Amino acid sequence: MSMANREEILQSLGRLRKSLLSILLTVLLVTAGLYPFSGDLLRHLRDTSLQIDLVAYGIPESFLALLKLTLLAGLFFSAPVIFYQIWRSFAPLFRPKGLKHTTLMMLTSVCLFYGGALFCYFVTLPFGVQFLIGYQSPHIKPMISVGKYVSFCAVFVFSFGLTFELPLVLALLSHLKLVHAAFLTRNRRYAILLTVILSAVITPTPDIFNMFLMGGPLYFLFEIGVLLVKFIERKRTVLEQGFK
Repeated sequence: MSMANREEILQSLGRLRKSLLSILLTVLLVTAGLYPFSGDLLRHLRDTSLQIDLVAYGIPESFLALLKLTLLAGLFFSAPVIFYQIWRSFAPLFRPKGLKHTTLMMLTSVCLFYGGALFCYFVTLPFGVQFLIGYQSPHIKPMISVGKYVSFCAVFVFSFGLTFELPLVLALLSHLKLVHAAFLTRNRRYAILLTVILSAVITPTPDIFNMFLMGGPLYFLFEIGVLLVKFIERKRTVLEQGFK
């Protein structure tokens, strides 16, 4: 990496650092607006995936769980602002490479994040929770802590949302010439292996069905990323030939 590239990256990180205050204020404002509905959020979260009542193992746990859920919901609904601030900070790195469609990049990143999160919330998470609850027996009755349940759901929803950004990440790395289509296609078998490993880590259950619910879309997104990288390289070749 050249000194010029390092300087550009440091400048982008500096811009991102200045944007952290705007991100923090946005998350806090959204969280404050959602707090009156924290009970409804918890009820909806439970009804979507769980068929039993939650319990609190301490006097403050219910309050802290609702506060945690509201803060996480505030972070979730602030994603468009967060992605905008991140992209605005790093966009100067990509403009010299021919990437100037800021609005399209923003919409794509937000749609991928929410698409992955909603897929997890309505498909993978209910199957996973019911699978784990199914291990109860006459001698084992599930008593699920409200705080741990909120954390459990949040980890997987955010993990799926961020994982679905894979095609966009590959496209951006291609613009910086850090990833090449030939390398991706040549190492496709390793991509399949990493997909399986990542699915096993992210999915809430060890069964094959739930791993496929994560691994299938993830590998599909990888192939979309490969196609995007090929398109970007082809476009770059045409532009370079046009300048000759």
